[in-house]
Amino acid sequence: MAPGLVAGRWTIDPAHSEITFTVRHLMTTVRGSFPDFAGEAHIADDPFGSSARAEIQLASLDTRNADRDAHVRSPDFLDVERHPRMTFTSTGVERATVGRRARTPRFHVDGELAVRGVTRPVRLLAEYHGVSEDPWGGVRAGFTATTEISRRDFGIEFNIPLQGDKMVLGDSIAIQLEIQFVQAA
Repeated sequence: MAPGLVAGRWTIDPAHSEITFTVRHLMTTVRGSFPDFAGEAHIADDPFGSSARAEIQLASLDTRNADRDAHVRSPDFLDVERHPRMTFTSTGVERATVGRRARTPRFHVDGELAVRGVTRPVRLLAEYHGVSEDPWGGVRAGFTATTEISRRDFGIEFNIPLQGDKMVLGDSIAIQLEIQFVQAA
């Protein structure tokens, strides 16, 4: 499944990783990120028995617009005063059959995503980019993962109606993870 990935504990290197999202706003897409996060994976001898956990500090939200960021942190959306963290805990891993011939191994990581006190199942489509030694004597593994969630599923209902049946914000949020794990000593 993942050539070179050995069993053990691997931690996210946040300096070489990112968590980003996109959401429809009016007739365009707004992009944002959460730069403050941590997590780890426990790779099992059988990779399909592996697990992962991540925690994102919601106050770190950055959409490159301070006023918008303040509003999204407010009780209308994330309510970071009462719910400062978003967490993901994996519940299973399985091979993904996506496309005809993937150039890199792909798999699904199922898990529970908790936002604003609401926990829902999510499925990530993950792509493994390999393992390599780094210049500092460590071993790193690279992954990309994506998923899409409904903000309403997490109790985030705020919106503003426009003409007709249109709304200012879309319900669907696309999430992308670019993660480098470092093998724990």
